[in-house]
Amino acid sequence: MAIVQERVRHAKLCPSVRGTAQEPYRPKLILPQFVPCSPTRSLVTSVIDGKRLASAMSGIVKMQNATIEIEQLRKTYRDGIMGRKQFEALKGVDLQVHPGEIFGLLGPNGAGKTTMVKILLGIVRRTKGSATLLGLPAGDRRSRRRVGYLPENLRIPRHHNANTALDLYGQMSGLSSAEIRSRRGPILERVGLADRAKDSVKKYSKGMLQRLGLAQCMLHQPEVVFLDEPTDGLDPVGRSDVRTILTELKSEGKTVFLNSHLLQEVEMICDRVAILHKGELRGIGTVAQLNAHRPQGTEIIMELGGPREAILSVLGETAATWLEPIAQDHFKWTANNLEQDAVDGTVDRLRGASVSLISLTPRKLTLEDAFLKLVSS
Repeated sequence: MAIVQERVRHAKLCPSVRGTAQEPYRPKLILPQFVPCSPTRSLVTSVIDGKRLASAMSGIVKMQNATIEIEQLRKTYRDGIMGRKQFEALKGVDLQVHPGEIFGLLGPNGAGKTTMVKILLGIVRRTKGSATLLGLPAGDRRSRRRVGYLPENLRIPRHHNANTALDLYGQMSGLSSAEIRSRRGPILERVGLADRAKDSVKKYSKGMLQRLGLAQCMLHQPEVVFLDEPTDGLDPVGRSDVRTILTELKSEGKTVFLNSHLLQEVEMICDRVAILHKGELRGIGTVAQLNAHRPQGTEIIMELGGPREAILSVLGETAATWLEPIAQDHFKWTANNLEQDAVDGTVDRLRGASVSLISLTPRKLTLEDAFLKLVSS
């Protein structure tokens, strides 16, 4: 069919082969000629073709299953005379992000997070390894057209207002004037700037500029959205609004790649999280999966009523470090990694020593716990 279509296209471009009105040109389908070969050659050809087909199918499956695919990605920066000074920002990172997922990338300053994002967007070239975005090599223009990006410090020219800024960014994204006008109002309403659309950005607070930055990265309806510190400068209401927008993007089937230092925000919104430290991937998974690296057991907080001496007679003198006075004969004690049997036994012994158990609160392990554990290991 592709041969027929190509010949029709060629006929339209070349009048000399188009025929006349009485005898219009009719493209002919030329079937490939098969050359007889020996059974051995046929078998070898079949095996080779089978391997090629398997390889191609494997690539198609990867393309369908991963929005972002990173394999053994390395980036080395060079400095000094003849580039003798080297700094390896990424050290063989493997990573996959799936369609419709809110994915968080965490790491201390200098971990390599920004370098990874810039490689995916084609701003920085990789040193080794491979990186694909939407099934295409990182930096390919075809994939970049389908991506929205909010950098950490978006600088919007000061002479713009929200409407004209979106006109500018919409044109840069390849949208027509009609498309921009039809989308501009709803997108500003979505980020909470509809009533300030005609105000100069010089009058905008940091939080308002961040909302406008979020609007520009969603204007062309991208399939993947990269957000670098999207809640920076926002008040609690603004952060809640951003979380709502990200959830809506996920429900629309879009993929969100979130880079943030606010661990609580990431924990609340992300499906999976990757922790990057010194260019190496230390962990990836859900918060529960990352906390599986910690010792088994429960962290509990007890509020106890009774004399200090009676409490320490049960808990032992080593517990004095973790025994925090609240009021007269009222203490708070934190215990780490206790199994349930140990908790039950401790409670029984405290009651036996006439110590009142005011409250017992098991503490849920957080993303911060996992982050600190993995980074310090």
